[in-house]
Amino acid sequence: MPQSAAIISGIQRMVLYETRARYFLVGSNDAQTKYRVLKIDRTEPRDLVIIDDKHVYNQQEVKELLGRLDLGNRTKIGQKGSSGLSRAVTAFGIVGFVRFLEGYYIVLITKPRKMADIGGHSIYKIEDTTMIYIPNDSVRVTHPDEARYSQTVLVSYDFAFVLCSYSYDLSHSLQYNLTLLQRPYEQWSSADSSTEEEVHTQSKQDSFDIFEDEGLPTQVVYGLHNEPYYKYVWNGKLLEQVKNIVHRDWLMYIIHGFCGQSKLLIYGRPVHITLIARRSSKFAGTRFLKRGANCEGDVANEVETEQIVHDASVTSFTAGSYSSYVQVRGSVPLYWSQDISTMMPKPPIRLDQADPYAHIAGLHFDQMLQRFGSPIIILNLVKKREKRKHEKILSEELYRAVGNLNQFLPPDHYIDYIAWDMARYTKSKLFNVLDRLSMIAENVIGVLRTNCVDCLDRTNTAQFMVGKCALAYQLYALGMIDKPKLQFDTDCVRLFEELYEDHGDTLSLQYGGSQLVHRVKTYRKIAPWTQHSKDIMQTLSRYYSNAFSDADRQDSINLFLQVYQPSESKPHLWELPTDFYLHQTSTMAIPQDRRSYTLWWSEGILSYLPVPYDEVPCEDNMKKVRVKRVNGFDESIDIYTEFFKPYELTSFDEMFCIAMTKSAREFMPKTVGVDPSPFTVRKPEETGKSVLGSKSSKEETVLQRKTAASAPPPPSEEAISSTSEDDSEEDRDDEGSVSQRSTPIKLLTEYGESARTQEQHMSKEPYGLNLAEFPSEDDLFIYQREPVSRFPEDSIYAVSPPQVDRDSRDVFESHVMTSQGQVRALCREDMLMYREYIKNRYM
Repeated sequence: MPQSAAIISGIQRMVLYETRARYFLVGSNDAQTKYRVLKIDRTEPRDLVIIDDKHVYNQQEVKELLGRLDLGNRTKIGQKGSSGLSRAVTAFGIVGFVRFLEGYYIVLITKPRKMADIGGHSIYKIEDTTMIYIPNDSVRVTHPDEARYSQTVLVSYDFAFVLCSYSYDLSHSLQYNLTLLQRPYEQWSSADSSTEEEVHTQSKQDSFDIFEDEGLPTQVVYGLHNEPYYKYVWNGKLLEQVKNIVHRDWLMYIIHGFCGQSKLLIYGRPVHITLIARRSSKFAGTRFLKRGANCEGDVANEVETEQIVHDASVTSFTAGSYSSYVQVRGSVPLYWSQDISTMMPKPPIRLDQADPYAHIAGLHFDQMLQRFGSPIIILNLVKKREKRKHEKILSEELYRAVGNLNQFLPPDHYIDYIAWDMARYTKSKLFNVLDRLSMIAENVIGVLRTNCVDCLDRTNTAQFMVGKCALAYQLYALGMIDKPKLQFDTDCVRLFEELYEDHGDTLSLQYGGSQLVHRVKTYRKIAPWTQHSKDIMQTLSRYYSNAFSDADRQDSINLFLQVYQPSESKPHLWELPTDFYLHQTSTMAIPQDRRSYTLWWSEGILSYLPVPYDEVPCEDNMKKVRVKRVNGFDESIDIYTEFFKPYELTSFDEMFCIAMTKSAREFMPKTVGVDPSPFTVRKPEETGKSVLGSKSSKEETVLQRKTAASAPPPPSEEAISSTSEDDSEEDRDDEGSVSQRSTPIKLLTEYGESARTQEQHMSKEPYGLNLAEFPSEDDLFIYQREPVSRFPEDSIYAVSPPQVDRDSRDVFESHVMTSQGQVRALCREDMLMYREYIKNRYM
């Protein structure tokens, strides 16, 4: 039966060579066995002229080609100017081509960094790029404002986390990618003729070539190239001009957001927890400059966060165990904004346009139904009760919009709406915020859309609690724990909490200009006193960024996404009073087909619910996939070779270069005799993050009571926990801080005791093994008496196989032959056994 596999990009390394007339971009695969060449004309001052000969070169052919180019471009003796072919830059991918007021630039990736691995598919963070001007100086037509545009677009690369991958589609979820690979053979075989004609018109290299190696059995595999989900692609416009000219391997689609991977070690079994956040490229911008939604239903600060849990001991998509859960955050899908003409901490909220039929909200939730299916669940954390209406305006309007849309949907597919005033609940001393979020999380494990006003602090904490609940079910489904429950103050949850806070900090920097102000510890009410000063600094940093640097960052985003394209006939970007019409493209156009206010969803979606329409193997979706028949041994689908690189000499630094965000080893207890399970609840002083000096007994008691108050208590103890929380409000301290009541003498004493304790445990491992002690004579006798191995010779140098009798070998060979379809002749004993079975079974 033919299989399906993701195609690995054949171009992962690039070298840009230049002459006076052309740039030659030579790209190769990672093994440097296949090469392609792009020719870029430098004599055109404004147009982009690219030639792709669609030929695959080997290493020797490329050397000969470059030698001929070098010889042909050498100048004559005595003539001034450069000679031959010069090497310009080494790169690892093309971001795209961009033009302002002069000629085109090529943007290349010069420094990728591996951030995560999912089943052998590597995910990279783009840490550095270079932008090279293409036209030659002799034909360049200069413009005085060109430099300002080129400097402005480079600001976008200061944002944290621009991600890419050579083999994994980052714009789609893991479920979509796996569903695509596991579609039945009949779907791809029936799509052969139509897909082949379509691909032949675009590129000869995408045809259905079957590569058969002589002497090897041929296994046909369908290599799949999926069209990305352009909503989350950030360089789609930069590649638009060359998309239909060059081979598919030259195109690399990048996303903007966050990627972090942590390692959880469960009694020696490695489990990777990966967090991927995808920012929408539609209606993208900064905090106060992009609010609400545009006329197409795209909302500001829309981020799709996916948490993937998989068994890292198996590097395979087909044989491994994977679990994925997706959440969404985004601004309230209404026409609203905040007046920033007079900058203040909380500018007034205003509804810019009346929408009585919830048209904009309908467009937004139509997108969600198409991508995620039903039911859609909204968790609205915006305030509901205020003395002066501020956030309440959004709560009331969103509630009316959801009610209007639900009356036309079938009851089974209603949009679930949960409104909870998280800010008001936080101020109460009688209730615990995380307890309530935990109760909500148990009931919303589905497609959850969370929002507050900014979709930053409150939203990140709520998403963490829902993600924590989902993580318990993921680990339970993978057989890692015996029940789907995870408690606070375990190594696993601490690991997950820091991963989510890194995720929240990154998204907050991208949208708000500062890191998170309120964190999970803030809502647990165990944050140290030093955290308050940090919160003040983050608030000031966010205020400064919103007041002085957001406008430049917004211009940078508009240029990078090509929302605004400079022209001589248009005013400059910095001269525009607003970029409203750049993001509201259809407001000035007369709609040809106005969408119904009652049937507000796209045609065909309702018939497939609750399954998302994007994952349905229908004709529209099949057209987005390019199919290529390859041999089972082709390197373009060999994930094992791509990941381990057996064809080259590798080092540990290169092989294990993943920038792992956190590892369970950092949270392991430093004391002896403690359960090494990452699901064991530990006291703060037992954690791997040791403190400078131990706490006094009173302070330890206070901290334990506060920790117990933040964990879900039993009903009979709820009042006691709340009382303890109230009593300990003044004595709040954290594991990373020193109490203000401690005197210098006491600090020195405590430090000395902790140093002596640390020296005592230096020779002992975290699992309680004392390597300094030799085994006793009894233990040595038992060790020598028991056979170490069944192999007669077993070492790192050689292994001799054990002796196997003839009958066992015959049974084994019979099983192997049967698996290959070769059945041996039945002997007399087999015939008698078969007749006895038939007699007893049917007679």
